[in-house]
Amino acid sequence: MKTLTELDCQYRPQWHYSAERNWLNDPNGLVYSNGTYHLFYQHNPHGAEWGNMSWGHATSTDLQHWDEQPVAIWCDDQEAIFSGSAVLDVHNTSGFGVGGVPPLVAIYTSAYSPASPLAGRQAQSLAYSTDEGATWTKYAGNPVLDRASPDFRDPKVFWHDGDAGSYWVMVAVEALNHEVVLYKSADLLSWEYLSTFGPANATGGVWECPDLFELPVDGDASNTRWVMVVNLSPGGIAGGSGGQYFIGTFDGVRFRSETTVTEGVQADDRRMADYGWLDWGRDYYAAVSFSNVPDGRRLMIGWMNNWQYAASTPSDGWRSAMSLVREVRLVSRGGRPVLVQEAVDPFDSDCAEPFAMDRQPLAEGVTWLPAEACGDVLRIDAEFEPGTASRVGLVLRAGSETDGASGSRSGPGAGAGARIVLAYNCLTAELSLDRTGSGNVGFHEAFPSVERVAVPLEDGRLRLRVFLDRCSVEVFAQDGLATITDLVFPAHAGNAVGLLAEGDGGTLASLAVLR
Repeated sequence: MKTLTELDCQYRPQWHYSAERNWLNDPNGLVYSNGTYHLFYQHNPHGAEWGNMSWGHATSTDLQHWDEQPVAIWCDDQEAIFSGSAVLDVHNTSGFGVGGVPPLVAIYTSAYSPASPLAGRQAQSLAYSTDEGATWTKYAGNPVLDRASPDFRDPKVFWHDGDAGSYWVMVAVEALNHEVVLYKSADLLSWEYLSTFGPANATGGVWECPDLFELPVDGDASNTRWVMVVNLSPGGIAGGSGGQYFIGTFDGVRFRSETTVTEGVQADDRRMADYGWLDWGRDYYAAVSFSNVPDGRRLMIGWMNNWQYAASTPSDGWRSAMSLVREVRLVSRGGRPVLVQEAVDPFDSDCAEPFAMDRQPLAEGVTWLPAEACGDVLRIDAEFEPGTASRVGLVLRAGSETDGASGSRSGPGAGAGARIVLAYNCLTAELSLDRTGSGNVGFHEAFPSVERVAVPLEDGRLRLRVFLDRCSVEVFAQDGLATITDLVFPAHAGNAVGLLAEGDGGTLASLAVLR
C-alpha cells in the first residue's frame, strides 16, 4: 500500500476536500452542529473505484480546512448506503436523543443487495448519532419509507413551519421517471405522501440528489422564493453530469415552479441553454446544501467530477474531490429572481499580499505575468473592458514552451505548450473554458472539452473570479451569475499565467492574483 506522501501526487488539491485514500462521490448529510460542519459523502472504503458504498465523513470549523473522520455508516451484506441528508433533531421528534441532547439523524437510501429480502429495491432508512457524529447506529425499524421501487433515492429532509403545519419534509427522486416526490413526517419515522414535481426542463438522464430551500430575494425577508435543485446524469448542459434548478413557491405540500421552460420528457436538447443551471462546466454534480447553518446562510457543495469519466481520472490511490463550498443567494435581474453563487474563499485568511495590475490597454496576443503571479494554486480577480477586441481573457497553467517573462508577448496561436484558456468572445457574448490543451486529456475520450455560457457585459465590463487548484478550475463570472467548474490534469509543471487579447481596443481594468 502506498504511503500518504506517495498519494499526495501533483493532482492532490490544496483547498478542495479529497479523501486520503479510495473513491469519493456525492456529498451527503451536510449539517452544522455545535460549531462544526459535517461533510458526509459516498465512499468506497476498500478501493479507488465505485463500490461498497458507505458514508465517508469529514469535519470543518471554517469550511476550508477539513479533517477526515472514520467511516460513518458502513455498507453490509444486506445494503449499500446510498446518498441522503442529515438533520439536527432539535426537539427529539425521533426519540433517538439521550439525556436531553438532540440527536443527529441521517436519512439515507438503502440499496438492497441480493442477500436482502428487499433485494433490488431502493428505500429510505435512518441512522442516528448521540455523540456529535462520532458514531452511528442504524435504526432497527429500517426502512422507514419504501415504495417498492428500484430507483427511489437521495432523500433531502428539512423542517418546515408554514400555514399547512410544522413537520419534516422529504424530497427524493424516482430517478427514471424524472420526478421529485415529496413526503412529510412528524417524527422522521412515519411518512405521508404530499406531491410530485416533474418531469420538467432537462430530462436527458436520470434525476438524482434533489434539494429544496427558501431564500430571500435581494435580501428582503418579506419577499422569498423556493429553489428546487435537481441533478441529472447524463443530460447536463456541458455533457454528462450536471445540476439544474427551478425557482418557485412551496406551500408545505406542493412546489410550483415559476421558471419551467418545458414540461414532460424532452425528445431533444434544443432548449437546454434556456434552463437554470447550477454550473455550466463538466464537473459540478450532486450539489446539495447544508442544514442548520447559522444566520440563515444557504451553503452548497458539489462532487467535482462527471460520471462520463470519473472512473478513469488519473489520480493514484484516491479518486475525486469536492468543489469549494458556495453560498447561494437570489438576486433580481431583468425583473425576475436568479441564483448567484459565491465561493467560501480560502484565500481570505491564508494568503500573502496580492500581485496587482492597474488599468492598462491589452496588447494583442498573450502577455505573460511575472513569477509572483503564477502557480498551480491561485485566486485570480480580473476585470476586463473588451471594447473593440474580438476576444479577451486569461491563459492558465501554461507549459514550458512559454517563456513566462513579465510583459513578454506571443501571438494567439504561438507558444504551443499545454495551457488552459478562459476567454470571452465579444461577438457571441460567451465565456468559454477550453481544457482541450490542458495536459493529460487522453485518459478518456469524453474529457477534452470546451465549456461555454452566455455572459452579458455589465456597463461594458466582465468581472471574473477564478480559483485554480492542482486539478481544477472554478470560474465565477459577473459576481457569480454564471459559473464554470472543470477538472484539469496538467501533464507538466507549467504554472504560467497570461493575459489574452485578440484584436485591438481591449482594456484590463484591474487584476489581482493571490496565492
